Amino acid sequence: MKTMMIQGVNKAMSRLIMGTGDLRVLDEAKRLMLDAYIEAGGNVFDTAHQYRGKEQILGQWLAEKKIREKVVIMTKGAHHDDGSPGPRVNPQAIRKDLTESLERLGTDYIDLYALHRDDPSVEVGPIIEELNEHLESKRIRAIGASNWSYQRIQEANEYAAAHQLVGFNFSSTNLSLAKANEPRWEGCVSADEDTCAWHKRNQLTLLSWSSQAGGFFSGNFSPDNLSDAEMVRVYYSDDNWERYRRTVKLAEQKQVSPIQISLSYVLHQSFPTCAIIGPRNPDELHDSVLAMNLPLTPAEVEWLDLKKEEIAQ
Repeated sequence: MKTMMIQGVNKAMSRLIMGTGDLRVLDEAKRLMLDAYIEAGGNVFDTAHQYRGKEQILGQWLAEKKIREKVVIMTKGAHHDDGSPGPRVNPQAIRKDLTESLERLGTDYIDLYALHRDDPSVEVGPIIEELNEHLESKRIRAIGASNWSYQRIQEANEYAAAHQLVGFNFSSTNLSLAKANEPRWEGCVSADEDTCAWHKRNQLTLLSWSSQAGGFFSGNFSPDNLSDAEMVRVYYSDDNWERYRRTVKLAEQKQVSPIQISLSYVLHQSFPTCAIIGPRNPDELHDSVLAMNLPLTPAEVEWLDLKKEEIAQ
């Protein structure tokens, strides 16, 4: 498993992150899936205070395996739709959600803590100051922003630098080869061309959710298949179908699947990236590991993304 580092976290992180959005029960199948991820060299888990019950299930499994110190936990808080009416991007909500997440996970620290949504009407200063208090107390090791625009992250980090505080060390937005026409869920942010250019300039790590665009490259969708309204709304476009055609062509040349090409694309950006995945079984996990190790040249990445008409030889 390929790894990377994020400042503040003293463990090498696998570049494939196991999502917990579908972790509804800890049955034998889920235990096998989680075990297979660890055996493959994975060690990062993505969860959130807003994911009903998921933190408790992950915490239970980690306690059973006795591997807390070997893994990296990313959890998120201050989501608008999480108990009390939103918006909730404020010190009180952050403190409440973090305290409850620690209890649910059965741990005394979070490796990666991200704010799940943004409220642009809120000044960044009090937010950064609150997060730094938790960094000082060692309750969290690194802070980040999930579904914040790069402009707001820049603003927050400039405030941190001006006040000798720690800024955001990572962002978690959607990044995939298929570009979103509009947010998949309210308040979500997808990395567009300007966002990627900013990440390249700043070399800020991006942890991508929906890195495989909801299975857009799986072969289960086509321009005339309108049965999945969400996929049609978010991903159906002429440019994305051209990206799909190019992905199929390159997959045939490399003797892999199109969805593996799409995952490799996310991991071959000009800035540090990880991909949050949700394999349903060990075979799908194995396919993702193969995709992680599938090399793509910069020219291939640009061609897949319609920035070049041909792949330079």
